Amino acid sequence: MIAKRIIPCLDVKEGKVVKGTNFVGLRELGDPVEMASNYSKTGADEIIFLDISATNEGRQTMVEIVKQTAEQVFVPFTVGGGVRTIDDVTRLLQAGADKVAMNSAAVNNPQLITEASDRFGAQCVVVAIDAKRVGEKWHVMTHGGTKDTDLDAIEWAKEAEKRGAGEILLTSVDTDGVKDGFDITLTEAVVHAVRIPVIASGGVGKPEHFPEVFKKTDVSAGLAASIFHENTFTVKQVKDVCINQGVNIREA
Repeated sequence: MIAKRIIPCLDVKEGKVVKGTNFVGLRELGDPVEMASNYSKTGADEIIFLDISATNEGRQTMVEIVKQTAEQVFVPFTVGGGVRTIDDVTRLLQAGADKVAMNSAAVNNPQLITEASDRFGAQCVVVAIDAKRVGEKWHVMTHGGTKDTDLDAIEWAKEAEKRGAGEILLTSVDTDGVKDGFDITLTEAVVHAVRIPVIASGGVGKPEHFPEVFKKTDVSAGLAASIFHENTFTVKQVKDVCINQGVNIREA
């Protein structure tokens, strides 16, 4: 049985890790290379960077950060945000990222998934899906969870897999920032719909939320940001809780 993964996520803006609510009231939390290196040394299974700077300058900054991180981090790391073209994918992978995540660009141009998968392999392509419940379904949201695309999130996950995605990064817009736990129903629905690994994101407030999602769904990984960045809990504490509850996980 494949071990479950614990993944810290770092939102990066203009070279600094930041945290806010819906990108409002952002607070600087530290240097991304330094924080990523620390997580790598203290048990994180992977690390995800999301570049929330919308400018070209921000993306160039991110490429430099990826290069520096690749020299210091010895776990896989994924970079997303501002990825619009195959050249963006190429640039980030050449800088040292192991995987590239795409969200709005994949929705706007699904062929980008296929192109990136054909060129670099499915294992390098992560499709990020921000999903919000609308009636009996979940819709794919873009623009920080504010724009409803009317796309069915479950059907979009299936299409992303068919087009060559190697992994889904699934964020529940409804639970994000609430800290009451992952959206189990959404996560279960997506995991059942695809054969590729799914990362659950959105809603972590305490370590117990990780074993809950691992035991109630067949999700491959759980992601969190603020509980790690604000030193509320460590990766090791999360893993110890998982191990104590019988989850197959790599020890920190």
